[in-house]
Amino acid sequence: MKKVFLLLLVALTTGVFAQSTSKEDLDVIQGIYGKSKKELAVAYMAIPEAQGAGFWAIYDAFEVERKALGQAKVAVIEDYAANYANLTDASADKIAKAALKNNMDYQKLFGKYYDKYKKAVGAVTAAKIIQFENYMQTAVQSEIQDAIPFVGEMEALKK
Repeated sequence: MKKVFLLLLVALTTGVFAQSTSKEDLDVIQGIYGKSKKELAVAYMAIPEAQGAGFWAIYDAFEVERKALGQAKVAVIEDYAANYANLTDASADKIAKAALKNNMDYQKLFGKYYDKYKKAVGAVTAAKIIQFENYMQTAVQSEIQDAIPFVGEMEALKK
């Protein structure tokens, strides 16, 4: 009976996990808030028209780089999904290092663009957009974390 339950759990978890990781961050955000990320940013930031063109040009450049990091994050998660049931020390190390690098790359990106935003619209507004981005990343990460099994979860269920 435990083996049937375990097989069913693996099948269901993998299906939910695959759906979750195949989405872009924007799709996750839209699912949570019912709006696109840009719509949320426009409403939250309320950038004066005089500063809008410069700010949104920087934002669009940021989004191009952020989406590339999002795709790298999805690749790490897909690697984990493909291997979590049979993790070895080597595969766990590879996945953990890739996840840590991706997290650091996000922080570097925020730092790089904070300076650009600050130059265009001042430190308060620059801090506001970084806070917004951190919030969005946390929301996406929470959704992803809810959809994936913890390392060793399968072994614990076998007992």
